[in-house]
Amino acid sequence: MRQINDTALLVTLAEDLSNEPVLKVWALDTEKKDGGPRCLSTVSVQNARRQFPISAFAAVDDLSQVAVGFANGSVTIIRGDLIHDRGARQRIVFESEEPITGLETQTGAVTTLYISTTSRILTLVIAGRGQGQPARVLEDTGCGLGCMTLDREGGDILIAREEAIFTYGPRGRGASYAFEGPKTSIDAFRDYVALVCPPKAGTGKSDPLRKYTASPAEDIFGTTTFTLLDTDLKFIAHSEALVSPMKRIFMEWGDLFLLTTDGKIFRYREKTLQQKLEILYERNLYILAINLAQKIGIDPLQQNAIYRKYGDFLYQRGDYDTAMQQYLRAIDNTEPSQVIRKYLDTQRIHNLIEYLEELHDHGRATVDHTTLLLNCYAKLKDTSKLDSFIKAPGELKFDLETAIAMCRQGGYYEQAAYLATKHGENDMVVDILIEDSKKYAEAVEYIWRLDPEVAYHNLMKYARVLLTHCPERTAELFKVYYSGQYRPRTEVEQSSEPQEQPTSTVQSLAALLPLRYMHVGTRTQPPAETPETATDEDRVEETLPDYDIPKPRTAFSAFVDHPKEFIDFLETLVQQADLKQDAKVDLFTTLFEMYLDTAKGKKDAAEREEWETKAKKLIEGKDIPISTSNVLLLSDLSNFREGSTLVREQEGLRLDIFRSFTSAKDTQGAIKALRRYGPDEPQLYVDALTYFASSPKILEEAGDELDAVLQRINQDGLLSPLQVIQALSNNAVVTMGRVKKYLSDNIDRERKEITTNRRLITSYKSETETKQQELDHLTTQPVVFQSRRCQSCGGTLDLPTVHFLCKHSFHERCLNKLDDDAQCPVCAPTNATLRAIRQRQVDSADQHDLFKGELSRSRDRFGVVSEFFGRGIMRPQSTME
Repeated sequence: MRQINDTALLVTLAEDLSNEPVLKVWALDTEKKDGGPRCLSTVSVQNARRQFPISAFAAVDDLSQVAVGFANGSVTIIRGDLIHDRGARQRIVFESEEPITGLETQTGAVTTLYISTTSRILTLVIAGRGQGQPARVLEDTGCGLGCMTLDREGGDILIAREEAIFTYGPRGRGASYAFEGPKTSIDAFRDYVALVCPPKAGTGKSDPLRKYTASPAEDIFGTTTFTLLDTDLKFIAHSEALVSPMKRIFMEWGDLFLLTTDGKIFRYREKTLQQKLEILYERNLYILAINLAQKIGIDPLQQNAIYRKYGDFLYQRGDYDTAMQQYLRAIDNTEPSQVIRKYLDTQRIHNLIEYLEELHDHGRATVDHTTLLLNCYAKLKDTSKLDSFIKAPGELKFDLETAIAMCRQGGYYEQAAYLATKHGENDMVVDILIEDSKKYAEAVEYIWRLDPEVAYHNLMKYARVLLTHCPERTAELFKVYYSGQYRPRTEVEQSSEPQEQPTSTVQSLAALLPLRYMHVGTRTQPPAETPETATDEDRVEETLPDYDIPKPRTAFSAFVDHPKEFIDFLETLVQQADLKQDAKVDLFTTLFEMYLDTAKGKKDAAEREEWETKAKKLIEGKDIPISTSNVLLLSDLSNFREGSTLVREQEGLRLDIFRSFTSAKDTQGAIKALRRYGPDEPQLYVDALTYFASSPKILEEAGDELDAVLQRINQDGLLSPLQVIQALSNNAVVTMGRVKKYLSDNIDRERKEITTNRRLITSYKSETETKQQELDHLTTQPVVFQSRRCQSCGGTLDLPTVHFLCKHSFHERCLNKLDDDAQCPVCAPTNATLRAIRQRQVDSADQHDLFKGELSRSRDRFGVVSEFFGRGIMRPQSTME
């Protein structure tokens, strides 16, 4: 009896040795009136009229073919539409001398019938290509009755023999699974093989899988054993002793059923995955648990839990290496601290390194993990592994800052520099080169290859250190950057200046660093020997990067204690044509100060003069950017008198120049200043007179210069003789004999002026009286006109005639206009001039500011007062008019 899979059809075979076997097909979903299933068709199975019992039976799923095997070794195929009872034909397709022990069909491109006898396994194509060909022997070893079944999951035939379970396909035998002992039945259920073993008498424990069985009771009582094998994982999933012999095994509702001869049915339901795993955990069968999880394909995170449990088991047994392999497999969802703590306690540093490396590969490492891993490398002094770790290709698997910090602490400066450079941490590269490796020259070259903004930050950060150890290269970098000509270098230049650096076993960091913008080839010879790099003009022109040029004053503090480089830096920048005014002031003022400071420190007079000359050139000319106050202050602090003198001269402070000499009691300097500036500054002669008379020593140093001063004062009228006497009498230094000539000359001059003034007064009085008489005569006496010719045309006068009181006569016709206000054309210009002069005198009487201005500017103030008196400034307005 067999039910067709996934249908409601049931096929039964009934035999009676007196008659031919009868095959019936039943429809279980269709009932007759009496409630029983309806029979769809009935066929008598023929065996060439030979009465032998049926030993095997198989049918294809659509019931188009049914195979029946007999104990006499023959196999009959029934073909037809058995479902609709449209007739069927039968044929014996195989005959042998051995009884048939099993039949199974396999449907595919062709339909194959597997035949087993007690001594052979054969295949026969019953439909499709190859049909009609004789049976092909797969193996010359058969099997017992009921010991062949079809594994519908895998499509193979399973054969149970005493020594093992074998699989067969159309091409022959496949895998085998050792399981010793006699077997009376085999069935395939899901991933399991169900075996029924008869009682064993005197069998030994040679089965390698018997250690997994539940109980050895079958050996004691001689009972039938029912066993479920997982052939893929090669373990016994279930085993039990049956009290009664098995009669039938069948599958229904997803479970396995077993019918015994005493009428009992046992139902076997597969445990859940978790239940299976718990059982395996209890027996420490972790490998089977892992295989089971992988076979089922559970979530990787759940598999990791099994690995972790297996690792804990192995660790407790002391198998640390194998345990670590399990922890590595479970790394994705295992708390790293649990594993790390275990291996720290046992000092298994190699295993710990392996675990930490895997953490980084999976991206689960923290800062502490990176620190611990690098510490482990350092403890083992394993430089090769450290290099492999930090130079691993691909994305970064650890915290960069932590790794660099640990490498620096451990003295692995090369590795620290590599990490910083690879990941663009340029600031950190410079820190390592300077603070750790003490490679100052290489640090300067590295900075020179950075972008302008980054280069400026690092240059200013380490300016003093670099100037101390690499003054020339650092100063050159400052000059280039602050002049706006900075361009990241594209080649490594060999520094020719010596630097104080401790020797180290670490390779040259510059050779290690993958330089930005760098060509494949680097120069190893000095620039002077390389034609391509002899001058900047010979290099390939590149566009200068655009960056904000910092103010020059930002670099001044870096050059403390480096005056030579500082002066070179300042001299370079002052030559720039596009300097801003504030930058120009800073540069010139600071350079002037540095020149004076350098000159002050020189003991050799020639060297000192050289530096003072440079300082003097800075403040010569017009529109110098240095303020006067700064020049005076710096010159005074450095005792640079020429500078003070020059700037005062440029600012027109000649009095200050002279007074600076007199304050310093420098008589000769004062005389020189007097001779140079006296003609433009007359007041200097007055001050010189006072200075010369201040002490006998100064008077002696002045010599004949006092007479020259007195002469100039006298010529220019700077002081009256009385004021000169008062100035000289303040100190009892100058004697009367010394100024006798000056006094006698002034007395003679004043006498001559008095005589001249008296003569002028007499002349003016006489002229005034004459004019007054003429006015009186014109107003009181008749005037006789005796002119006979016209003053205009020169012709003889005839009537009508016009006569003027000035005794000029004209023809009336010669005058353009004649009225009461007519004026003599000859005298009119002179009279107009006199009237204009008088009008200005009248107008100036009210212009007091003009009077005050003339009074303040004039040396002869009394003369100015007299002049304005003459203009009538003190007369009443009506009188003037």
